[in-house]
Formats: sequence, structure tokens, C-alpha cells
Amino acid sequence: MMSNGEFSIPIRVYIEDTDAGGIVYYVNYLKFMERVRTELLRHLGFQHVTLAEESYQFVVHSANVKYSSPARVDDALISTVKVAKLGKTYILFSQQVKKSENDRVLCEADIKVACVDSIKLKPRAMSEELRSAFLRILDSE
Repeated sequence: MMSNGEFSIPIRVYIEDTDAGGIVYYVNYLKFMERVRTELLRHLGFQHVTLAEESYQFVVHSANVKYSSPARVDDALISTVKVAKLGKTYILFSQQVKKSENDRVLCEADIKVACVDSIKLKPRAMSEELRSAFLRILDSE
């Protein structure tokens, strides 16, 4: 769902997402964030497979993550993503994972994703169509 430049999807915590104590394993928050970025791309009309066929690939360059509160088995969460900055060869995303019931932020991150040539694995400028789609999100904030 898109609202005020923010895209979100629901996430349910399953036993496979947790450690032995029933708390979401820290790296799984990054998976929840990856899912919402993938769904945002799909919402904008693009798919990783099609982009790869055109030699575009997105790779995580860096992540600054802050964990505030744990999620547990069966919790209903919301994973959100906003475009914070758009460069020629990268996108800086601002992301959160929140509890659905009260919007309490459990984890937040700034994740820089680079666009690379999928064969050479070197930075590559995004196509005008792709860049324009992300610019529309920035403009809607």
C-alpha cells in the first residue's frame, strides 16, 4: 500500500523467523525490509527478473540498522519503505518494521542500494524509466 511517499506490506511472524526464545532473529528484520523493497519495485511496474534481462541488478551497498523492541511469534507487523535519496546509480531507502496493532517501531534502517550491471557487477546508471518511477515517489511526499 502506498501513502504519502511510503509503501508498506503486512508481515506475519512465523516460528521459522524466531530464535529458540520465540523472538524474531535480528537478521530477519532485514529480510522483511528486502520484501517490501521488492514489492515496491513490483508496485512501480518492474520485476527483478525483467531488470536482470536488461543487465540491471540491485545490491545492498550499506545498512545502518537500529533495533528498538522485539517481535515475537504470531505478531502482525508492517514493513515500510520510503525513498530518502535518489542518485544516478543508487537509492537510499528509509525503512521501518512496526507492530500492526499500535505502529510501534521495532526496527528501523537506512539502506543504500546500488544499481549495477548484472554481468560486470559495476555501478550502472538506472534507466530513465526506472529513475522516473522512483522520482514520482519522492515527489509524492
